[in-house]
Amino acid sequence: MGRYESIARSIVAAILKGKAYSPRTAFRRLFALLATFFAIYYLPLKKLGAAKFKQLRNETWKMPEEQYLDSFHAEDEKCPEKALQAMSDMGFSGSTFFSTSDERYLVKSVPRYFEHSFFRDDLMEPYFEYMARHPKTTLVRICDFLAGPYFALGSIMGLAPTHHIIMENILYGQTEAKKKGGPHWETWDLKPTSYFYPERDVADGQLTSDATKDKLADKFEDKLVLSKQQAEELIEMLEEDTGLLAACNVVDYSLFLVRIKTGPDDTTDDLVSRRAEVIPHDPPFAPPSPPSWRTGVQSPDGKHIFRAAILDFFWAKHKAQPMAMTGLINAYNTIDRQGPMSITTEPHEYRERFLIMVKEMIDVPK
Repeated sequence: MGRYESIARSIVAAILKGKAYSPRTAFRRLFALLATFFAIYYLPLKKLGAAKFKQLRNETWKMPEEQYLDSFHAEDEKCPEKALQAMSDMGFSGSTFFSTSDERYLVKSVPRYFEHSFFRDDLMEPYFEYMARHPKTTLVRICDFLAGPYFALGSIMGLAPTHHIIMENILYGQTEAKKKGGPHWETWDLKPTSYFYPERDVADGQLTSDATKDKLADKFEDKLVLSKQQAEELIEMLEEDTGLLAACNVVDYSLFLVRIKTGPDDTTDDLVSRRAEVIPHDPPFAPPSPPSWRTGVQSPDGKHIFRAAILDFFWAKHKAQPMAMTGLINAYNTIDRQGPMSITTEPHEYRERFLIMVKEMIDVPK
């Protein structure tokens, strides 16, 4: 069994069983620990904060538990790993990504210690409380958090991640829409571009490959056409969401924006049909009922449907690696003043630039 299949099988086992296997006898426990230590890809995982996440799923987001678990069941019970589809290794963190076969959920690994320890120790409790009080939040819905409780060669050597988050898939419905010849979907991963990015700004980017630069934040060159009410509601929600992140010392999060084309020449029946194709009405996307930024908000000119969510809120300024990076950039700025990076700036300053970025994107027709 290959790397992705083994990692997928360990994730599915943790979701469906709820915890890492623990043999009853001392001898079997010792044998299991030895076997785990020599594991390369398949690592026993357990759920952290299981009761709180289940409460969010069932009570706040009205997700039937059976439906949630069904997303992690493979048609062939002998191959449970087939419930997940490997997507890619993405980003500078080397995260692995999987999608459930029904595409409702994504599984993203969180391999870096300073990130998963921050979520576990600092952000998880505020996240639970905030999400329960703010059903319309743009913060991505995290449905479970998995961790490997034991040492293993695979994790020590960096071959298999020990931590994963299960979250809603903001691109749910895209594959089905394409099969039906539906509208074109565009995506952007947006961060303030006014910060110093060494990959882009040192020697005009000539020292870095195009592949590396392609992993930097996107730039939205168009306008987000919204009604006055839609714009006000979006900004108000983003102000609250980023306020939580700033209070928790978080920087470098991004706005994942999806634009789904409908078309200026569509008839009313066409628009209704296209909306039905791309706007989900069931969990994990609703409640709240559509329209919402996780299900799709239609522009007043009828040309597009937009979705949006805040992602990647695991970089906290008080953790060791971010502090080291801040010191490094401050030292560099004594030679070549470029200003802070998005990962070395202050949380409230990042929040301010993030909100300005979004406001400058919005166009409200008169």
